[in-house]
Amino acid sequence: MKTQDTKEAFLLTLENTKRKSRLPAHLRERALGMLQGGMRTADVARAKDCNVRTVRCQRQRYRETGQTADRPRSGRPHVTTPAQDRYIRTSHLQDRYKMATTTARVTPETLNPSISAQTVRNRLREAGLRVCRPVVRQVLTRRHWHQRCLWAQTHRCWTRQDWQKVPFTDESRFCLTRGDGWICVYRRRNERYTEVCTLERDQFGGGGSVMVWGGVSQHHRTELVVIAGNLNAVRYRKEILPPHVVPFLQAHSDMTLQHDNATSHTAHSVRDFLQDRNVSALPWPEKSPDLNPIEHVWDLLDRRVRARAIPPRNVQELASALVEEWGSISQQELANLIQSMRRRCTALLNAAGGHTRY
Repeated sequence: MKTQDTKEAFLLTLENTKRKSRLPAHLRERALGMLQGGMRTADVARAKDCNVRTVRCQRQRYRETGQTADRPRSGRPHVTTPAQDRYIRTSHLQDRYKMATTTARVTPETLNPSISAQTVRNRLREAGLRVCRPVVRQVLTRRHWHQRCLWAQTHRCWTRQDWQKVPFTDESRFCLTRGDGWICVYRRRNERYTEVCTLERDQFGGGGSVMVWGGVSQHHRTELVVIAGNLNAVRYRKEILPPHVVPFLQAHSDMTLQHDNATSHTAHSVRDFLQDRNVSALPWPEKSPDLNPIEHVWDLLDRRVRARAIPPRNVQELASALVEEWGSISQQELANLIQSMRRRCTALLNAAGGHTRY
């Protein structure tokens, strides 16, 4: 009889050893509740399919810390010292475009010569610095910063009703093919030059492009004008202003035209034409596309065209798709962009005239 009990105890111990030695986080609270309800440790371990010792350790940890989470572990020791960690962090804060391979090579007092670029990246990640794609913006000088800041100070008090009287106009070019450099392909070994893994693209941006002009306001929009070729001051004064801008402003009184400081907009002939027609233009700071909500309209228009079930295959289809999608953009979407002008002014002031998130 004693031999039989010993055998059963051995089999029970072997069974418990084969069971899981750790409990998932979502089962620890339930196991503790079962123990507090009066169940035996062995019964709880059998119900949760884990080792008896696991349940005991979990109960002991809860008594000592009042928590069910695991204690912090030291992990693998760092190759670098705290002083080297500070050097890595400081050097990359001073030069945000510095390469990790360069830092790994010039880190002073490296006791372990096998320090790698991945070690540098790990230290930077621990400091909250991650590798990201930089935001591309126009070059701003101190004069541009000052002009933009003055403009924001002047117009930050404008109300929503004031911005309703401003039609934001601009021209933009849309390409038939994209070349943003972020297209990825999934392939196996030795499939680099296969047809399904090769992207064919004309070296000089073949496929063509379409230039369009348009304007949007709180409650209205102009028609989208397709421009053949490029737009200069002469064509802007003859093909855009008389047939599109002037009738639009006459139909909606008390409006102030907005266009940027492109050479086609600031030419003397254009200024004289607007002055003769009593068209007032909103002063606009140089190099400030982030202040113009129509830039977001162009981005929205581009995404809508590329999301079509049948994408444009030539320039004529691209032009037709742009005009069609322009008319299908809801006026509420345009109104939301116009209403962001006060936030844009605030963001510009917070940046002291520098770059903003818009």
